[in-house]
Amino acid sequence: MSDTGAARLNELWKRGTEFLGSEYAILGGAMTWVSERNLVSAISNAGGFGVIACGGMDTDLLAKEIAATRELTDKPFGVNLITLHPDLDNLIAVCREQNVSHVVLAGGLPSGGAISAIKDFGAKLMCFAPTATLAKKLVRSGSDAIVIEGNEAGGHIGPVSTSVLAQEILPVVQNVPVFVAGGIGRGEVIASYLEMGASGVQLGTRFVVAEECVAHENFKKAFISAKARDAVASVQIDEKFPVIPVRALKNEGTEQFMVTQREIVSKFHSGEIAQDDGQMQIEHYWGGALRRAVVDGDVQTGSVMAGQSVGMAKRVEPTQNIINELVEQAQNHLG
Repeated sequence: MSDTGAARLNELWKRGTEFLGSEYAILGGAMTWVSERNLVSAISNAGGFGVIACGGMDTDLLAKEIAATRELTDKPFGVNLITLHPDLDNLIAVCREQNVSHVVLAGGLPSGGAISAIKDFGAKLMCFAPTATLAKKLVRSGSDAIVIEGNEAGGHIGPVSTSVLAQEILPVVQNVPVFVAGGIGRGEVIASYLEMGASGVQLGTRFVVAEECVAHENFKKAFISAKARDAVASVQIDEKFPVIPVRALKNEGTEQFMVTQREIVSKFHSGEIAQDDGQMQIEHYWGGALRRAVVDGDVQTGSVMAGQSVGMAKRVEPTQNIINELVEQAQNHLG
């Protein structure tokens, strides 16, 4: 580790660390069933910035999770809320009551009301932006920072790669911090995005194999044995039946999903089922599948959501080790 590299890294992500209040501008990606009190606090305690994945939590569960995380860390952390959650307004109210410092809105374009409600209690607001135009619009609407996530990421993904999004958005969105996400597994690429103008990065997949992560042992083993090419996006086989792309490890579940789609499309064209009924069956196929994989350890039929950086998740180790390695790699690259 060179002193020059360390100084350069601190300089490059200073805007990000000041915004987050953390030692390193490394956000933990919010992963449902994974990013809870243990992993979130471990990331923050290691110098990064943990983010609770609210996912489908109700208000009571979110309040308890925030309080429990505070018992495990005195460092800053954030809460990720899904904009399409039916109880979003009350979840925002929980964040206000709990004096949450940073709120991340994901899963769609947030309403002006949601943005105002978050800003009104003094929280810093972060939003995901899939295009430069939308990033600018969100900043005008009050977002204090932007996250750009490429389709190399795990879970629900957009159509554009991280490197292209970075080239399109970083040069034109400079008045707020921008954090880059998707496919990041080593410190050298963190340094490269910082040099391009990013204020920090977000990683999810690398942290799944952290010791503090509560994911089932089978889930972690699946990550450790996987290669980048094993993390595939779900495929839509008929334009009449849209499928929201999700990146996950290929398994029996992903194979059966293709069979199910073909059967439904065939039944629709033969007049056996209505289009609405077919769409409902397709959308319900993965219901509970992520929980089955993460919590129950069913990595055969469950949804093992993982980004293409999964090939760099080599072993189970403490969160602190993961972050130390990323920082050292970035410093060496810059020094």
